[in-house]
Amino acid sequence: MDRSLAGRRADSEDFKPAQNLYRQLSQRLIGQPEAVEAIVPYVQIYQAGLAPAGRPAGVFLLLGPTGTGKTKTVEALAEVLHGSEKAMLKIDCGEFQLEHEVAKLIGAPPGYLGHRETQPMLTQAKLNLASSERCSLSLVLFDEIEKAAPSLTRLLLGVLDKAILRLGDNTTVNFERSLIFLTSNLGSSAMLKELKPVFGFESAVPRNLEGVGGKLESIGVHAARRKFSPEFLNRIDRIITYRPLDQQALAEILDHHIEEFRRHVAARLGPRSFDVDVPEETRQVILQKGASLEYGARELKRTLHRHLVQPLAALISEGGIQPGACVRLRFDPERDCLALDACTTPAPVRQ
Repeated sequence: MDRSLAGRRADSEDFKPAQNLYRQLSQRLIGQPEAVEAIVPYVQIYQAGLAPAGRPAGVFLLLGPTGTGKTKTVEALAEVLHGSEKAMLKIDCGEFQLEHEVAKLIGAPPGYLGHRETQPMLTQAKLNLASSERCSLSLVLFDEIEKAAPSLTRLLLGVLDKAILRLGDNTTVNFERSLIFLTSNLGSSAMLKELKPVFGFESAVPRNLEGVGGKLESIGVHAARRKFSPEFLNRIDRIITYRPLDQQALAEILDHHIEEFRRHVAARLGPRSFDVDVPEETRQVILQKGASLEYGARELKRTLHRHLVQPLAALISEGGIQPGACVRLRFDPERDCLALDACTTPAPVRQ
């Protein structure tokens, strides 16, 4: 019996589909519902044992400005399927900008200098480690694919088409049980100009994010067609364009970062832990300082780190916070800045 058929039959008999996959992924990937709707069906097809033979379970090209959630999509999916956002095989394409560096992915063939010293990065063992007992579907991420040397995209042609990669030692890697993601910032500059024109009467009025989705998608697809060959793009199942995050999405992301930080404090400090309270008015100030159309959610995270994490670390190192206390980040209107107050009053429960 064909091994691939046997593997799919085993999956169809004892697979454990993630319950409410749409809901779980949407809770972790905020502000990009189109991406969730595009990716989840491919996971469900694989879980049902209906994935096509002889090719990856799904291939996606994720386009859009930085900080909109492209890499976060793969991390969120890894957390839902495998229980950890690190449960994936990630290739940073910025490390393979020169042609000879691509050999690190597959290893040097026998007889070539460095054959024994060069361990390939894409092996069957490493690919299998990107799966788990919960789900046998491996997630592979080629981050910022546009930075890679052209030989990398040529190398991927066989992987995206036949799900097979031949290494330097003539062994093969099977990608049939894989979802492959390619992220890229292609077209992001043109997208930002479309949203916030530099010249003309429209420059003073930012565009409505709801009404430009089709335009942004067109910009991204045209940029991808200029960069990649038709045979490469023809092997991609879905091209997904990420739109810049609106205020509502950024507010939800900020709430998520704060709750995540509170859990981090409790887990790392143990009996020395304390509560962290960020009132709603303070969150609005952080949003005003950290909202960026150009840098997305990353700028918001840096703002929170600068105004909460760093001052909090200074207070802890100076012994200014007692275990079980409540540390409140408040806005001081007189000084027009954010300040930390350590008190014994419990933080109010957010609804």
